Amino acid sequence: MTSAKKTIAFQGEAGAYSHLAAKLKHQHIEPLACQTFDAAFAAVEQEGADLAIIPIENSVASRVADIYYLLPHTTLHIIDETFLRVNHCLLALPGATLAGLKRVRSHPQGLAQCKRIIKELGLLPVPTLDTAGAAREVAELGDPAEAAIASSLAGNLNKLETLRTNIEDAEHNITRFIIMSRDAEIPEPDTKRVVTSFMFRVRSVPAALYKALGGFATRGVNLTKLESYTVGQRFAVARFYAEIEGHRNDANVRGAFEELGLFSTEVKILGVFPAHEYRQEGGRPMSDLNSDNS
Repeated sequence: MTSAKKTIAFQGEAGAYSHLAAKLKHQHIEPLACQTFDAAFAAVEQEGADLAIIPIENSVASRVADIYYLLPHTTLHIIDETFLRVNHCLLALPGATLAGLKRVRSHPQGLAQCKRIIKELGLLPVPTLDTAGAAREVAELGDPAEAAIASSLAGNLNKLETLRTNIEDAEHNITRFIIMSRDAEIPEPDTKRVVTSFMFRVRSVPAALYKALGGFATRGVNLTKLESYTVGQRFAVARFYAEIEGHRNDANVRGAFEELGLFSTEVKILGVFPAHEYRQEGGRPMSDLNSDNS
């Protein structure tokens, strides 16, 4: 990462989990809040930011579907990845008590991931556009009966107190983010544990997907991720997002891509980047998963 890169765009309000992930990954780079994923992509494409940090999947909520529709059309490159352990906090005004709470605000996913404490406290769930926005709303309302489910960073930024922490139902709530840049940053071919990310569409012929991916199997290339989604109005064509272990310039990977091209109408390499330590057995995302320094 060069010292010239000063700004990293994320989707959401200040205090969003993407903001927290950006702070942990690049603590010396200025975060830039964007209202939508499109705006975060555009900020980098139009040189309003140097990088973008984008959530791509969550271990509880599965893939972030919107991203897969944006990736085919962007000029950005995936240059890195990071993982964030999502620690939900129950936030309220200073002086508020658990007994006095009546309502809790959060993104629908945040509410769904914390059903146990909502039921335990008998709270009325109120959906919001995002978790950080819920924290801001609680601060603005000034009502000690209101609470928010959000990050500790959102609580600090909005001067709220944390009444409970780690309130999520599932302990394995982990979000994976990709880091995107205008310029590709390709690791050296001899770099250990490299991921190559790409998208493709297969030709409309029998067993096209089987044939398209056969070259990876016969050449010993490990396919670690494959997502499909429909393109167009007729539900007849699918586009695939895939990741493999290996460098695009490795001989076996090059051969596999050549075979993929025989059965695909398009192939787009999105990035070649070092695999995060969390992919390794026993690895942990970031320092102690969530030492957010906030």
